[in-house]
Amino acid sequence: MRPVAMTRFRGAGPPVSLCAGGRWWLYISEIFKRMEPEAAKNDPYFTFGVIADVQYADTENGFNYSETRDRYYRNSLHLLRSAIMGWNEEPITPRFILQLGDLIDGCNSSVKSADDALQTVLSEFAKCKSPVHHIWGNHEFYNFDRELLLKSALNTKRLGNEKPPDNTDSSEKTGLDPHDPEGFYGYHFSPFPKFRFILTDAYDVSILGRKKNSRKHHDSMLRLKSKNGNENLNSPRGLTGLNLRFLAFNGGFSQEQLEWLNKILTFSDNNQEKVAIIGHLPVHPNSADPMCIPWNYDEILSVLHAHTSIVCFIAGHDHDGGYYLDDHGIHHLTFEGVIETSPESHAFGTIYVCEDRMILKGRGRISDRVLHYRKT
Repeated sequence: MRPVAMTRFRGAGPPVSLCAGGRWWLYISEIFKRMEPEAAKNDPYFTFGVIADVQYADTENGFNYSETRDRYYRNSLHLLRSAIMGWNEEPITPRFILQLGDLIDGCNSSVKSADDALQTVLSEFAKCKSPVHHIWGNHEFYNFDRELLLKSALNTKRLGNEKPPDNTDSSEKTGLDPHDPEGFYGYHFSPFPKFRFILTDAYDVSILGRKKNSRKHHDSMLRLKSKNGNENLNSPRGLTGLNLRFLAFNGGFSQEQLEWLNKILTFSDNNQEKVAIIGHLPVHPNSADPMCIPWNYDEILSVLHAHTSIVCFIAGHDHDGGYYLDDHGIHHLTFEGVIETSPESHAFGTIYVCEDRMILKGRGRISDRVLHYRKT
């Protein structure tokens, strides 16, 4: 496998084509005047918004873990507010918004302001015309345990508007029972015929958020310490290459969750659906820094590569963002983090879902991209 630095795609993308008629987009940048002719003939089926790593806190600016980047804790709220205003003003109201995790920063926990910070950002989302689907990241678990998250507004499984596919077991654990220490938070929904979105739990296997007497916490601690010998398990000291992923702020997917995911994807394959999978952690090493991928990224990639219905995997966590089109035709799209975005910029996007592609129109740090579907 080539080094990550040689394979990541950064900076402005090529001019993109928009599948909607130009009559709708007079206010959008000049780039949309260069649409491919065949794309301009078709309107999008629907659109959806995406934002990652807001990490709001009512505190002074700080730095990232390596002290190489500014973190704009208070300004992240202003950027979130701006993103919501942008989505609300779009000619086509997004069908939904994907919030990719780390909505409030972990520093809220130390000053006991997590509840207030969460209410502040949720009050902003309440102004959004579109329903919001929330993913859980490591900063959610710095502030709350799973039992609290399941009872909070960040549990959006109620927005899953689809019954389980015929080949899934509706009794499978999906984290809905707050008394189940081993459950995971995941669901799927179909916002439009032949399109399905699956939300996954990248901290299903983790030392974060799990009760210390649970099996998954015990097994996760053993696995982490077998790879990372540092006293501080968030330290990468002594780790190299892909082993850099074995840090406490990462996690992974249980066998139960992988089997659940496999069943849904099998249903989608058989029904000629197009699928987007959502998670906090990027799952391909070429779409993010190796310090930001799941412990068992290889296992989930094996599941994904066994299916033909997947268009993309959308994630956050790596605040620098990233993109990679893998050998199986899956687009791995990592969104830049709001928390490290300067006050003069933005970090959100809208994705237009068309007959033969998805088109990302990014704002600020987010690059425009075209995600072509695989030919079957």
